[in-house]
Amino acid sequence: MINQNKDIRDDQIRIVGDKNPTTSHKMKWIPIAIVCLLFIVVALLIIENTRTNVANENNYSSAFEPQAKPTPVLPDSVPLFNIPSDTTNVGYIERIDTCINDIQLRLFIPHHAEMSLYIGRMKKDDPSVIFVGQAADVRADNGEIVGAFVHKGKPISWGKSKKGYCASINGKVYVGVAESTPLFEMATENEGYFFRQYALVDNGKLVENNPKGKTIRRAICQMQSSVFMVESLTRESFHDFAQALVDLGVNNAIYLVGSTAYGWSVDQNGITHEHGEDIWRNNPSGCPKNVSYIVWKRK
Repeated sequence: MINQNKDIRDDQIRIVGDKNPTTSHKMKWIPIAIVCLLFIVVALLIIENTRTNVANENNYSSAFEPQAKPTPVLPDSVPLFNIPSDTTNVGYIERIDTCINDIQLRLFIPHHAEMSLYIGRMKKDDPSVIFVGQAADVRADNGEIVGAFVHKGKPISWGKSKKGYCASINGKVYVGVAESTPLFEMATENEGYFFRQYALVDNGKLVENNPKGKTIRRAICQMQSSVFMVESLTRESFHDFAQALVDLGVNNAIYLVGSTAYGWSVDQNGITHEHGEDIWRNNPSGCPKNVSYIVWKRK
């Protein structure tokens, strides 16, 4: 037989065929490996994006509460408060000044009133309103509410980066600390109110917070069966303010917007007392539309 291919020597073996069985078996796994790799990459991207969103919510810049310089001068001490018996059925805010750990505090105790939330500009012409104070934080970059927020049963914002919560449902106010609580859903189902803020006191124990610096601090507190608001009359750190609330005997407390955040209260004589700076009067165009308020109204 004549060799048609002169390039092949007699001592060489030529394999006829286009696939090696072993190589073909390995090639089948390549698409599967690529799909698995893509799945892992996508999962990692989702996890990283979630972490970034949580970090952004925790590291936002507040529209109303810039860090303030400390004020070392403290006023003289005053005796611890005693809540007097209530003798009127007309709703009002009892204002009591006290001093805890050399920290001057002002308590706002509502009588014959119900709590709700409000978004937007609060008007002063409603005679039923006896207390107003800013509730949830608002981001300086996009003007959105930070954390979960329900207004008259309608969810406005979501988020659990802040563990403190306050809810008003069917005339009852809840203040507490938890990552998850059924009160959000209860508020949506019962035309109630719900918002989140920094936790300050959890079952009588101080809760540490990351924001530093000193400024006027405010909180809504639960002590036994009573709910009331507290304001520091001097610039304080989160730690010192929360410790003062613990030593006051508060069971649970969460933060309300402090610094120059605006609000007012109406005492038993019908006199209105303002706190903070009226941003709507001084700079209405610069106020975020989602600024929110905790509101107590006469029953």
